[in-house]
Amino acid sequence: MNSFFRLKPFVRENKLYYILGILALIGTNILQLFIPRLLGQLTDGLATFQLTSMDLVRFITLIVGLSIGIAVTRFLWRIFVMGNARKLEFTLRNMLFQHLQSLSTNFFNQHKTGDLMAHATNDIQAVRMALGPGVVLSTDAFFLSTIIIAMMVRTIDWRLTVFALLPLPFMVAVVTGFGRVIHRRFKIVQEAFSSLSDRVQENFSGIRVVKGFAQEEAEMERFSVVNQKNVDTNMHLIKVWGLFMPLVQFLSALSFIIALGYGGIMVIDGTISLGDFVAFNSYLAMLTWPMLAIGWVMNMIQRGKASMDRLNALFDEQPEIYNDEDVLPIEKLQGDLEFRHLNFTYPGSDEPALQDITFTVPGGSTLGILGRTGSGKTTLVNLLLRLYNPQRGTVFIDGVDIRKIPLETLRQQVGYVPQDNFLFSTTIRSNIDFADTKRSEAAIEDYTKLAQVYDNIAEFPKKFDTLVGERGVTLSGGQKQRLSIARALVKEPSILIMDDSLSAVDTETEEAILSNLKSVMASRTTILIAHRISTLKQADQIVVIDEGKVLQQGTHDDLSQVPGLYRDLWEKQLLEEEIDSVG
Repeated sequence: MNSFFRLKPFVRENKLYYILGILALIGTNILQLFIPRLLGQLTDGLATFQLTSMDLVRFITLIVGLSIGIAVTRFLWRIFVMGNARKLEFTLRNMLFQHLQSLSTNFFNQHKTGDLMAHATNDIQAVRMALGPGVVLSTDAFFLSTIIIAMMVRTIDWRLTVFALLPLPFMVAVVTGFGRVIHRRFKIVQEAFSSLSDRVQENFSGIRVVKGFAQEEAEMERFSVVNQKNVDTNMHLIKVWGLFMPLVQFLSALSFIIALGYGGIMVIDGTISLGDFVAFNSYLAMLTWPMLAIGWVMNMIQRGKASMDRLNALFDEQPEIYNDEDVLPIEKLQGDLEFRHLNFTYPGSDEPALQDITFTVPGGSTLGILGRTGSGKTTLVNLLLRLYNPQRGTVFIDGVDIRKIPLETLRQQVGYVPQDNFLFSTTIRSNIDFADTKRSEAAIEDYTKLAQVYDNIAEFPKKFDTLVGERGVTLSGGQKQRLSIARALVKEPSILIMDDSLSAVDTETEEAILSNLKSVMASRTTILIAHRISTLKQADQIVVIDEGKVLQQGTHDDLSQVPGLYRDLWEKQLLEEEIDSVG
């Protein structure tokens, strides 16, 4: 049970409900024990013709009363135990989601979405079953079997009880052996389900690409492979489970055969009465359920344990990015940036992404970063946001090492417009004010005007209440980019970073947005990353990066006059514009 150690606080907090539920369950079992005895007395009364009409009414009344009591106590244990299991599921899912939110970007680079979804669904459900129905079945298996055996010994005959329970040790051995096998195979089943979930999630997310390349048949074949693996692993488990339950039932049936044979002889010999024989068989029938419950319990506990082991592996993951012990109580940033001999290599890579990056950006100025694809531009931004940790003494904001600035302050004070303009499946208003700034509607409208997207929003029937669909699929690329810009501006950040965020808009709209940014970010620092030099021309300073190194640094006028990558790209883009104008 060490697998469930993370659930101890929940169990302690809700132990009263578990206690009340178990007491109600025990009450149900106790009330059930009276019925076989009453049936035995009724049988003896009928066999000896000593039963009167009033006696019959009394027996019926007692049985009906016991049935009502059983119904009430059964309702109570279902509410307390099963209800607690649902609360556990809720709590565990919240714990998992909160923990995943705390993990660093690199974790999500290494773990597939479908696998994480399987943890949050199937694995948590298996844990709930272990600590809900599993608790009920284990209580039944232990308490009910103990009391029934005691009743059989005390009220019927100890010899008949001993003989009838001879198959019990074999059942214990079967349950123990099969339990280990079930645990191993269920873990494999959950891993197969994770792969299946991941394939489905990835396919649905990329459905437009699939259809665009007419790859539906190929995707169906790929899905069929993982689906077959899921079936095969489940069948591998079901074969064990299919053998396990009949074997337990067979051992239980042996008890009945012994009871019928030996008990029948005892009735003929007059050792026990016919009523005792009926009562004993009724008790034995009741004992069959706890015996079967042992099998169900082992199955549920082993499944729950396997799933909890998988969840524990996730809970054991620690965030790589966190507030260091020497973090300073900084709440506001001015925007002075300095990169000092910055080197960085991504985890698991041998090739450095950045090498000896050194330059400064005065607060309130605009920095342009230019470079080919894969040159390290976005890596630089990732380090500035601390999505990855730079080495100490290499990145400074306002003269303070970035590692000493609280993460909350850093990310609240930086407005980031990424290359992947991710929008959530909610309204345009909620997407723009994703940072929950509580800005007024007028303020939100003003920022959409600055981002040159207000007119597009006004054309929608529901305007700012329009639902954008999954990942903003109902919007064009340019609209998504401009909404993302508005989302960053609403934060009123001290530092605005735009990572190639004007690539999907025309040059006229680009100029309008840059002009608006110049006014709104006049006292704040702006970083523009782009492939188009037209985006960077008006920057106070431009840094050219290639293969992780700073090649050139200066203004547009300076860099366009000297040989180098910047002038090469500038001349190439001028030529492309001339060709386009002629065309």
